[in-house]
Order: sequence, then structure tokens, then C-alpha cells
Amino acid sequence: MKYVNVGKSGLKVSTVAIGTWHLPGSGQFVNKVESVNEEEFKKIFKKAYDFGINFYDTADIYHGRVENNEDCIECTGNSERVLGNIIKDYDRESLVISTKVAGPMNYYVNSSGLSRKHIMHGIKSSLERLKTDYVDLYQFHWSDNDTPLIETLKAMSHIVDLDLSRYIGMSNVNAGDIPEFMNLSEKWNLNNFITMQEAYNVLDRKIENDKILYAQRYNLGLLAYIPLDQGILAGKYLKNYGKGSRITYYSGLQNEIDRTLNTVKKLKEFADENDITLSQLAIAWLLKRSEELHIKIIPLLGITNIKYLDDNINALSVNLKSEDMKYINEISGSYANGNMGH
Repeated sequence: MKYVNVGKSGLKVSTVAIGTWHLPGSGQFVNKVESVNEEEFKKIFKKAYDFGINFYDTADIYHGRVENNEDCIECTGNSERVLGNIIKDYDRESLVISTKVAGPMNYYVNSSGLSRKHIMHGIKSSLERLKTDYVDLYQFHWSDNDTPLIETLKAMSHIVDLDLSRYIGMSNVNAGDIPEFMNLSEKWNLNNFITMQEAYNVLDRKIENDKILYAQRYNLGLLAYIPLDQGILAGKYLKNYGKGSRITYYSGLQNEIDRTLNTVKKLKEFADENDITLSQLAIAWLLKRSEELHIKIIPLLGITNIKYLDDNINALSVNLKSEDMKYINEISGSYANGNMGH
């Protein structure tokens, strides 16, 4: 396993990370919500750890099987609890743990957003669920237009000063807020954001229009979520998909499958010609983009079945050449124009 520095920090993380938005399902339902198969995820975690993956990302609102977490308030916090039950048995210093704040955690008016009140309550609640004294990276989950940027920044910076998190970052941030945040941190001598976590894959390249430029300017690490575009770039929707597939509970996915079908077929043909899987091609593309763009891009892998982990890890040995990237760009460049919403 290779390790890279996150942005301009001294923090070193594995080339890929494990995300916990979607965890293995148990097939058991309580009030129409499927339970997480914690024992299966424990095996996935151990195998990933043994591979040398040291970076694990979560968020306070994640459940692990619920697609739109904000629609199920009672489901929130579950992924953190599941992760916390696992990491307590590992040497904490060997792990890099990231979580996020902003989403609704209760029905109270101050139980969401990026106010100082919610952020300070959020970090302590997350630490309790994660069963740890600190996280390594604390990110806001998305922008909050109702809270002044300086209030959010001061609260996030204060969390570092309190040593509740080693570093801070942004996710799904308004592009125009990025230079504002960076300028404010310099003006007020506050702790800087070192990351931005954004949707980025071969089929969703909108951030190339603006946020990538800021990542380059400020040397921000890019944590790329949905690197396989919710399974589309794993090729799982090129064939019949069964019960329990994400498409069965996420209606917006069908439109994206239809919209990208021809491109995915071409990518699959290219992968087959090069004796690699479509998933490996998609992950290798991100790692090569990291070289091309001169920023650290760390794909966040959502592993719901242990058999997928081997496949994804093998992407690290795939070396895409410049002409490969040129061809992939030719057939996927249209997805950088902002038409691929999530």
C-alpha cells in the first residue's frame, strides 16, 4: 500500500479509503429499514486494514443502509456506532478516522447546519458514538447559507484547538465559499481546511469546472466519493440486478443508468481489452487524474461485499497511459459540463 499526504498537511493516508455511507445489509428489516450486517463489515474492515488501508470515512447522519439519511432522523448515527464498535479493538494511532457535521440529527431547530452551537454539539456526539477521544479529520457535510462563514470557520478551528480533531475539511461546499474560507483563515490566523470531499468519477466530472481549480490553488486534498457512481461504474446495471440492489430503493438512479449506458458500455469494452474490471478502470482513472491535476485524490470505496474489496484493491496496480486517459476523456468529457446532477 502506498501512502500520500492529505493536501498540504503532514497527515499520511492510504491511496484509497473506505467509506461508510453504504454498509453490508443483513436482510433483516425493522420499521422498513434494513439493518446493517455488522459482522460482515467487521470482516471487510479487517481485510482492508490488513491490506494497509488506514483511512475510514463516516458522517453523523449515515445509517449504512438508508439512502437519504435526512429522511430518517432515528437512523442517524448508526454508521458511526458500527465503526466505533470496530475501531475500539485496534491501535487508534494506526487509524485515520474522518466524520462530518451539518445534517439534521434531531427535530430541533438547531439540530442541523453549521452554527457554532450545532458544530460543538456535533463533534462531542460523534466522538461518543465512535468511542474515541478524537477524530483525525472533521469536515462539514455541506454548505449552510444561513450561517456566516466566519462563525463556521471559527467553530471548526476551535475543535482543532481543543484537540477533538487533528484537522478540518469541507464537503459539498459552495465553490465560491472556498476562497472566502481560505482568506478568512489567513486573516484571523485560524486553522485551515485541508480537504474537500466531493462527488467525482468518470461519469460525474462537474467539479472540474470550478472546485478542482481551488483544490489546486490551495493544495486541498480531494476525497472523491461515489468513485463507482453508485455501482454504475462497477457494471452491475449492465446486467439484471437483484433484490437488495441500490436501484430498488433509490429512484433517481434509473435515470442516471439510462443516461450513461452507452458510455459505460464503451468503458466496459475498453476494460475488457485491457484485462481489467470496469471498477478497476474507474478507480485507476481517479488515481491517474491525481497525477494529471497535481492534487491528491483519494477515492472513498463503499464496500458492501468483501469480494469487491480484492477487485478494488487490484486497481492500485493498474497503470493507465496518457493515450488511455485521452480515450477515456473522449468518451466521458461531456460529463464535465454540469448535466450530471446527484
